Amino acid sequence: MKLRSNEPFWLVKNGILHSYASLTEDLNIDVLVIGGGITGALIAHQCVEDGFKTALVDRREIAHGSSSATTSMLQYEVDTPLYELIEMIGEEGAVASYQACFDSIDTLGKLCRKIRSKCGFRKKRSLYFAALKKDVAWLKREFEARKAHGFPVKWLEAEEIEKSFDLKGSYGGILSDQGGSIDAFHFTHELLAFNAKRGLAIHDKTEVRKVAHRPSGIKATTEDGNTIKARKIIYCNGFESVEIIKDKFVNLLSTYAIVGEVMEKECEQWNDMLFWNTAEPYIYMRTTDDGRLLIGGEDEEFVDAAKRDSLLSDKSAKLEKQITKLFPDTPFRTDFAWAGTFGETKDGLPYIGKHPNFPGAYFVLGFGGNGITFSVIGMEMVSGMLHGKKHPLDKFFRFRR
Repeated sequence: MKLRSNEPFWLVKNGILHSYASLTEDLNIDVLVIGGGITGALIAHQCVEDGFKTALVDRREIAHGSSSATTSMLQYEVDTPLYELIEMIGEEGAVASYQACFDSIDTLGKLCRKIRSKCGFRKKRSLYFAALKKDVAWLKREFEARKAHGFPVKWLEAEEIEKSFDLKGSYGGILSDQGGSIDAFHFTHELLAFNAKRGLAIHDKTEVRKVAHRPSGIKATTEDGNTIKARKIIYCNGFESVEIIKDKFVNLLSTYAIVGEVMEKECEQWNDMLFWNTAEPYIYMRTTDDGRLLIGGEDEEFVDAAKRDSLLSDKSAKLEKQITKLFPDTPFRTDFAWAGTFGETKDGLPYIGKHPNFPGAYFVLGFGGNGITFSVIGMEMVSGMLHGKKHPLDKFFRFRR
């Protein structure tokens, strides 16, 4: 499956930071992690932390799938508003999910400091603003739900938003104190390099063609005929999981993003902010650590790579118009444009846990706008699974829920 199109900003900006040899021998280990993106890197890190002999493999170069195309916004807000999620799964699960995402941003920050990362992790505030007047009523309901459950939020009227951020055309919004941004591509490489020194075996350009799943362990066979025996296999292959799981558990879409230069004085007031709105599909914005503005959105409900990429020019133009509409006094020039695969679940939550059709396996699949924060939560859940312990979120993130 092709997960991104031409020139994702992070790949061009960083280049190939580390390269690893493909697998040329048989392995006998404790844990096999499938997927060399940010999710796989985080889960492999946790396995090494817990003392398990671990290997990670990816069919591509490291972080060359979705992790090179992500906008890397760190939000605790699930794509499903809190008040709606409460109605769907109950107060316990909804609030716990939001709180876990909230805490994961700080957990990721601590990890960045631990490995002395240069990925540009930065804590930010987040503004979720009404794109249409009719959205104000339910957005205020969402504000009250978050406030009632202790999340640090403030309601801003349209005039306050324009005065504070020069953002025009909103109808008010929720200002949250918790958020952040990162260069996920850079961080993935740093975290894997850190753990390679601690014994993590990493093999990119290694495709697993077959896996025999048994409760006592698994046996994976690569395209070159090498075998990997492990007590557990953990799938961190994101949207490509639909290639092996036949359940209809996620709706795949195409999403678009552009990055471009803006005036330095404008960037200064946005550097500590994330922006997203209530439009369908919604748009989302952040600055990069080299002083550019990134905007994404214009989702389409298909994943055909050729069709997706054929729309890139048109979608880029539409995103540029969004910037002109929201920030009419800010000159903008697109430097990079790309498209990628995006996924929606029925409740906005990830799928983390066991699947009845895959004994000996565990899945960490973070979908939606919270993919990275879900993956951080997955670290704790995987650790519990490997030690035979239950996690409070197991029942809310499970398959066939």
